Amino acid sequence: MLLWGGWGVLSKPLSSALSPWQLQTLSTLGLLPVLALIGRSGNLRSGSNRSRGFALAFVSGVLGSLGNVAYYQALATGGKAAAVTPITALYPLVTIALAMLFLRERLNRVQAIGVGTSLAALYLFNVGGDTGWLSPWLAVAMIPIALWGASALLQKVATGSASTELVTVAFLLGEFPVALLTPFFQRLEFGLPGTTWMMLVLLGLLFGLGNLTLILAYGKGGPAALVTPLASLYSVVTIPLAVIFLHERVAVREWLAIALTLAAVVALGWETKAGESPAQSTTSRL
Repeated sequence: MLLWGGWGVLSKPLSSALSPWQLQTLSTLGLLPVLALIGRSGNLRSGSNRSRGFALAFVSGVLGSLGNVAYYQALATGGKAAAVTPITALYPLVTIALAMLFLRERLNRVQAIGVGTSLAALYLFNVGGDTGWLSPWLAVAMIPIALWGASALLQKVATGSASTELVTVAFLLGEFPVALLTPFFQRLEFGLPGTTWMMLVLLGLLFGLGNLTLILAYGKGGPAALVTPLASLYSVVTIPLAVIFLHERVAVREWLAIALTLAAVVALGWETKAGESPAQSTTSRL
């Protein structure tokens, strides 16, 4: 939450200086220290099916990197960091839907309320605008919700076949195909100020370390339907930082939408106790 919260607020000024593809490509430099750190672990070769775990995590990284590009595009299209970050944090909607479909997980009553609350938040983020349904940045924000949701499920499944360290390495390596292909269709600008380079490296570092801690939580046995929504609450860090340091102004309607979004994320992470039916889970605690 803390690491991704910093990543979320740092993304806004950089998205104004660079294109989304350039931002994703150049920020991968910050992933290198994380890869070097994990590469020293002696646990990389553990796991019941390392090749399967690596492949799933690698695909997860590719999807995640494309989701990042869309996230940066939503910011560049005019979305505030205080608004784009919480709405894209609703990606557990996709994770839970896929978990129900492929992992036979069931949606409990509180999670169902979370789905309805998230739809109300989507409406409030858009109502009152003069661009109609959907506003440009909100339409783009739907893309990372879908891609990150699928990516999170693949990460969880991968931890069942390979070690946490190997899954993290594979996921971060999945960020590099986009970086390597971008120069073929877009010119990269390398003559950037030193401050911008420092921010780019920090952006990648915060993202990489955030994913390391997320996958550690999965590897410790955390359920996808619980860990994913809790990790996506990083917007509670991004929002105040955006207001304080980026001087973003948030209208009353937007504050209500943000509050509903955070409530929806918490509800989506409401887990059913062992032996308890989904309908009885309203008494469950996170």
